[in-house]
Amino acid sequence: MNTETADIKAIEQIVATVERTQRAKDAEGFLALFHPDALWTTGHGKVLIGFDAIAEFTRAVLPNASWDGEVTYEAIHLQFLRPDVAAVKVRQVYHSAEGDTEGAPLYVMTKQDDGTWLLHACQNTEVRAD
Repeated sequence: MNTETADIKAIEQIVATVERTQRAKDAEGFLALFHPDALWTTGHGKVLIGFDAIAEFTRAVLPNASWDGEVTYEAIHLQFLRPDVAAVKVRQVYHSAEGDTEGAPLYVMTKQDDGTWLLHACQNTEVRAD
């Protein structure tokens, strides 16, 4: 397996872990995916700068999140900006009895010296059916 193929698989695994931790409302598992200097913008536009701000928000919100049904995440486009930086467009769908709602996150991920990929700059955007 070449390096790029291995990196693609590793990045897809991070997206799968986002899905798993969101479904499980596992704040610590979710936070383990972030770079210490990460920037996160929530689906409602709240800007969180740095791991501490992301952790405070996540620990307060995720365990108490309420949704009926399940959420799925799928990496639908991946573009390497450099060998150690990737932009990943994700399709996020909340499936519920009232119908599906969709988000369109963008994750900019960075490869660390040990080869792991982390979420570094992320924007979650609600998709509206207008």
